[in-house]
Amino acid sequence: MDQSAVTALPDSTGFRLMAVHAHPDDESSKGAATSAAYIAAGAEVLVVSCTGGERGDILNKDADEVAHAHRDLAGLRHQEMANAAQTLGIKQTWLGYVDSGLPEGDPLPPLPFGAFATIPVEISAVPLVKVIREFRPHVMTTYNEFGGYPHPDHIHTHVISIFAFKAAADPEYHPELGEAWQIPKVYYDNSMNTERFTSLHEAMVERGLESPYTWRLEAAEGDPDSWMVRAQRHKNTSRIYASEYFGLRDQALLSHHTQIDPQGIFFAVPRELEKEVYPFEDYTLIESTVETSFPESDLFAGLR
Repeated sequence: MDQSAVTALPDSTGFRLMAVHAHPDDESSKGAATSAAYIAAGAEVLVVSCTGGERGDILNKDADEVAHAHRDLAGLRHQEMANAAQTLGIKQTWLGYVDSGLPEGDPLPPLPFGAFATIPVEISAVPLVKVIREFRPHVMTTYNEFGGYPHPDHIHTHVISIFAFKAAADPEYHPELGEAWQIPKVYYDNSMNTERFTSLHEAMVERGLESPYTWRLEAAEGDPDSWMVRAQRHKNTSRIYASEYFGLRDQALLSHHTQIDPQGIFFAVPRELEKEVYPFEDYTLIESTVETSFPESDLFAGLR
């Protein structure tokens, strides 16, 4: 990658970016460097967390010894989210829904009563409409129809995001939620894409390092209907060069102590190698009220 061709984001004072995520920690594993880059450029960034991650597992063995994690995982994950938000410099709000958990088995068991993914979109999208009308973002990022990966809460996050995007612009829809607001641009986060995995995998192999992406790429190649293959229907249209903020992204990830293993896949690629090979974060523009041209290197392109 020719770093000489990479320029910093333009001054973004006065612009507002909203990222809608399913659980606390998603904001750090998807688009965190973008958020930090825009904060540094002067924009306001708001992360909306749909659920509290109450049904998540303790994924870091070191956190398994923390009594608080077993006594009150939801409360601890709220604290972790606050620490991550402070690290990134973002604002953050909760929609207040309960994590659906990740069902396992064949056939899959029903989701728990009252879980986020079980609540009809006509109900579950209402508080998001209110947030949109209050924050009035110029750009919203969310997940594609596959959820980025097939967790029921990620898929439902997509559903309510698209519903709320349309409803927030309709002055006749729940006028008590605030003045109607048309979001000019909506993107899918495309961090889980095979181009990224392949680029990093090949670079690791060339350097004689063990790649953490081998199994993912093999699974995608062997199953044309896999979630990774289906997700590639949405090609990258926009790349934010944010390698300068990978360090902040890593700090935010580590704030989620119960969820992120410091020895796990998020830290398996040497950071200098990642900066050299894939120094950006990927997005797909799906809705726009303004003209723009591809590829974009600024989510506010066409609005300036």
